[in-house]
Amino acid sequence: MELQEKLTILADSAKYDASCSSSGSITNRQGQIGNTAYSGICHSFASDGRCISLLKILMTNCCIFDCKYCLNRQSNNIKRAIFTPEEVCEITLNFYRRNYIEGLFLSSGIIKSPDYTMNLMIEAISLLRHKYKFGGYIHAKAIPGASEYLLKKLGSLVDRLSANIELPTSNGLKLLAPNKDSQKITKIMQYVKENKTKNFVPAGQSTQMIIGATNETDYDIMNRSSSMYQNYALKRVFYSAYIPVNKDSLLPSLNTPPLIRENRLYQADWLLRFYNFKVEDLLTTVNPNFNLLIDPKADWALRHLNEFPKEINTCSYDDLLKIPGIGVTSAKRIISSRKYFKVTFKDLKKIGVVLKRAQYFITCNGKYFIDSAYFNKNFIESNLILEDKLKLNNPERQLSLF
Repeated sequence: MELQEKLTILADSAKYDASCSSSGSITNRQGQIGNTAYSGICHSFASDGRCISLLKILMTNCCIFDCKYCLNRQSNNIKRAIFTPEEVCEITLNFYRRNYIEGLFLSSGIIKSPDYTMNLMIEAISLLRHKYKFGGYIHAKAIPGASEYLLKKLGSLVDRLSANIELPTSNGLKLLAPNKDSQKITKIMQYVKENKTKNFVPAGQSTQMIIGATNETDYDIMNRSSSMYQNYALKRVFYSAYIPVNKDSLLPSLNTPPLIRENRLYQADWLLRFYNFKVEDLLTTVNPNFNLLIDPKADWALRHLNEFPKEINTCSYDDLLKIPGIGVTSAKRIISSRKYFKVTFKDLKKIGVVLKRAQYFITCNGKYFIDSAYFNKNFIESNLILEDKLKLNNPERQLSLF
């Protein structure tokens, strides 16, 4: 099989894995080509607007497992391919030298055994690092069930590792991926947490959950994410809307992937990590799913209107973070500006506050941005829902975090 044909097959087979990002790696490997940076990678956008990407491929799409939701499951009649370690190097370096990519994301189906598969990946990455002196970002997928020795070896070669838990609960995993063991996955996470250094997985670890393949609620999903952040010091949990690529009686019948639900989970995840929210603030057993019409932060604010308005010139940093339309950067700028002058609505626009959202929840020097006579939950909610619809229906805009 020609190398180009292999690339077509194995790049296409890798597209369903969302857990690739280079944020957080600042290694500088002297005397090697390429380097890593703070900014995200894999068709993401840097803070300056640059689109940056990595080569995202599987070592092989052959697999001894038969996960119900996976395109590469053993029982699927699809075209199979496998790269040699040298071919991985050749493709990566060719793409890098042509400035198509800034790094590599390497995953794999499981061929023969977890140890055999991991050895193939290690050989490819070791050649890149040592023979070809590639110092760019590399993110690899650890294979659950592989030996600790191989995990240590792989972790010393890459910037980031990920071990995908696949589904939010162990019961869901048993149902749809009976060959996989959730304890083997969390064992990898624990090992990485305990051994992480500047020379071992310097950019940390991440994982991915498929959303909508099983019947867990958003409350279940966010509790699992919160637990993993606390227990394993994860950099990111990625949420991947279930895409129906197989037919199976155990799989849900969906016409389209639940992309809006995926977006709400990402927004909530952001609130947990950067805005001091807890899962219980956002969801309960009585209301276990996010409102698809409005983002979680605005939804929380509407359910706590008695705590608003917040006076911009006196409220605390934590209170500023609770206001829709105000992010971490804006909150810090407001706190800094208040040392020198009374902040006005004009100042807020310059600072970067989204007044279309914030106007219902704040005052500046005791005054609202517009007449508050009509402010009530229904009025505010309908306006915020309308704004969200405009964002979702605009094909030139990405789904916004807030």
